[in-house]
Amino acid sequence: MDYWNETYECMSRGEMTRVQNDRLANTVKRIFHNVSYYREKMQKNGVEPSDIKSIDDLRKLPFTYKQDLRDTYPYGLFALPLSEIVRIHVSSGTTGKQTVVGYTMKDIDTWSEAMARALVCAGTDRHSFIQIAYGYGLFTGGLGVHYGAERIGASVIPISGGNTKRQIQIMRDFGTNILACTPSHALSMVEELEEMGVRKEELSIKAGVFGGEPWSENMRNEIEERLGILAIDIYGLSEVIGPGVASECECKCGLHIPEDHFIPEIIDPVTEEILPPGSTGELVFSTITKEGLPLLRYRTRDISSLACDKCDCGRTAVRMSKVSGRTDDMLIIRGVNVFPSQIESVLLEMGETAPHYQLVIDRKDNFDFLEILVEMTPSLFSDEVRELENIENKIRHEIQGTLGISAGVRLVEPKTIERSMGKAKRVIDKRKT
Repeated sequence: MDYWNETYECMSRGEMTRVQNDRLANTVKRIFHNVSYYREKMQKNGVEPSDIKSIDDLRKLPFTYKQDLRDTYPYGLFALPLSEIVRIHVSSGTTGKQTVVGYTMKDIDTWSEAMARALVCAGTDRHSFIQIAYGYGLFTGGLGVHYGAERIGASVIPISGGNTKRQIQIMRDFGTNILACTPSHALSMVEELEEMGVRKEELSIKAGVFGGEPWSENMRNEIEERLGILAIDIYGLSEVIGPGVASECECKCGLHIPEDHFIPEIIDPVTEEILPPGSTGELVFSTITKEGLPLLRYRTRDISSLACDKCDCGRTAVRMSKVSGRTDDMLIIRGVNVFPSQIESVLLEMGETAPHYQLVIDRKDNFDFLEILVEMTPSLFSDEVRELENIENKIRHEIQGTLGISAGVRLVEPKTIERSMGKAKRVIDKRKT
């Protein structure tokens, strides 16, 4: 088994705790003295830096919310003078005021290190050709993966997002063996490959590093089978550092978190109580090595769980489960909590339609109504009306059994649901318009 940094990736729990205790205490001191916004929040809670001696004291610290970054826009949470900041990125979020993140040279180095560990988990080495189809620019995705690949010494193909046909041409001509993009973009590439008549055996690709949006096990199986690769999940947030906050290995039993940089917690999103290992709740991160924008107890809104046992790959760091949804993406329909990933799993498990769908929620006569648009495959599109009605009814039945609510299902023609080169837009909630 290959590791990028075996010392930290395979460190004993006792050793890791000592590293975390020291780094957390130092981070809290720096934040308290350098960031007035944090200092006021801590003092309001009656917390002084001397109160934080170990990770057991995390519960004493206030939470940080995305709104805190918006309230202090653009640089109010930076812990160093702007002369020390060498990079500015913004969150890829599409609602509200954008959140700004800043990096020192040491932060860039930390980011590269975290991403190198993640890419090695996918089998990347200095002989790899990695095609980066995440967006470049203010979004952290492309450049984050880029620096990790260069740290390893791999050959980087910085194609960025979009232009699926060109992606495939580059993939075939350049001998790409690692692909990095969102899972929905990977599915679009698979679809285009098949339409172009390109067989997966003609490609050199061995693995994909997919993230940026929640995706189900069924979607993973779809990508792996149709592309003939190992598909692993990578997780990150711009506010924490970018991609590389966690990544799966080939065992696919959770995403390894570089705990020497980021301390995770799982909390009940309502009571805000810390939950024990194995519990499902909201993921919270504290950064303990970042200089430019260190964050304490940042509420990600992502739903996950933590496992602390040693992975079969030999890594000892805590692992987070694949994100199953977001507390702010959760739909409440007629009093029932619904996550798009639940519907995706049903559709992919049935396997009778294309893996492209959209949820439309509307309110009629004070009654919430969910309609699910599902694309047909080209072969299904040519079937008789009665057969299509049977499939719609079957999907409707499976959805009701999974969610506990009724939903309308409408099969639509191939290619009519908009494709995304980045994060797929799965939900149209007309109740908010």
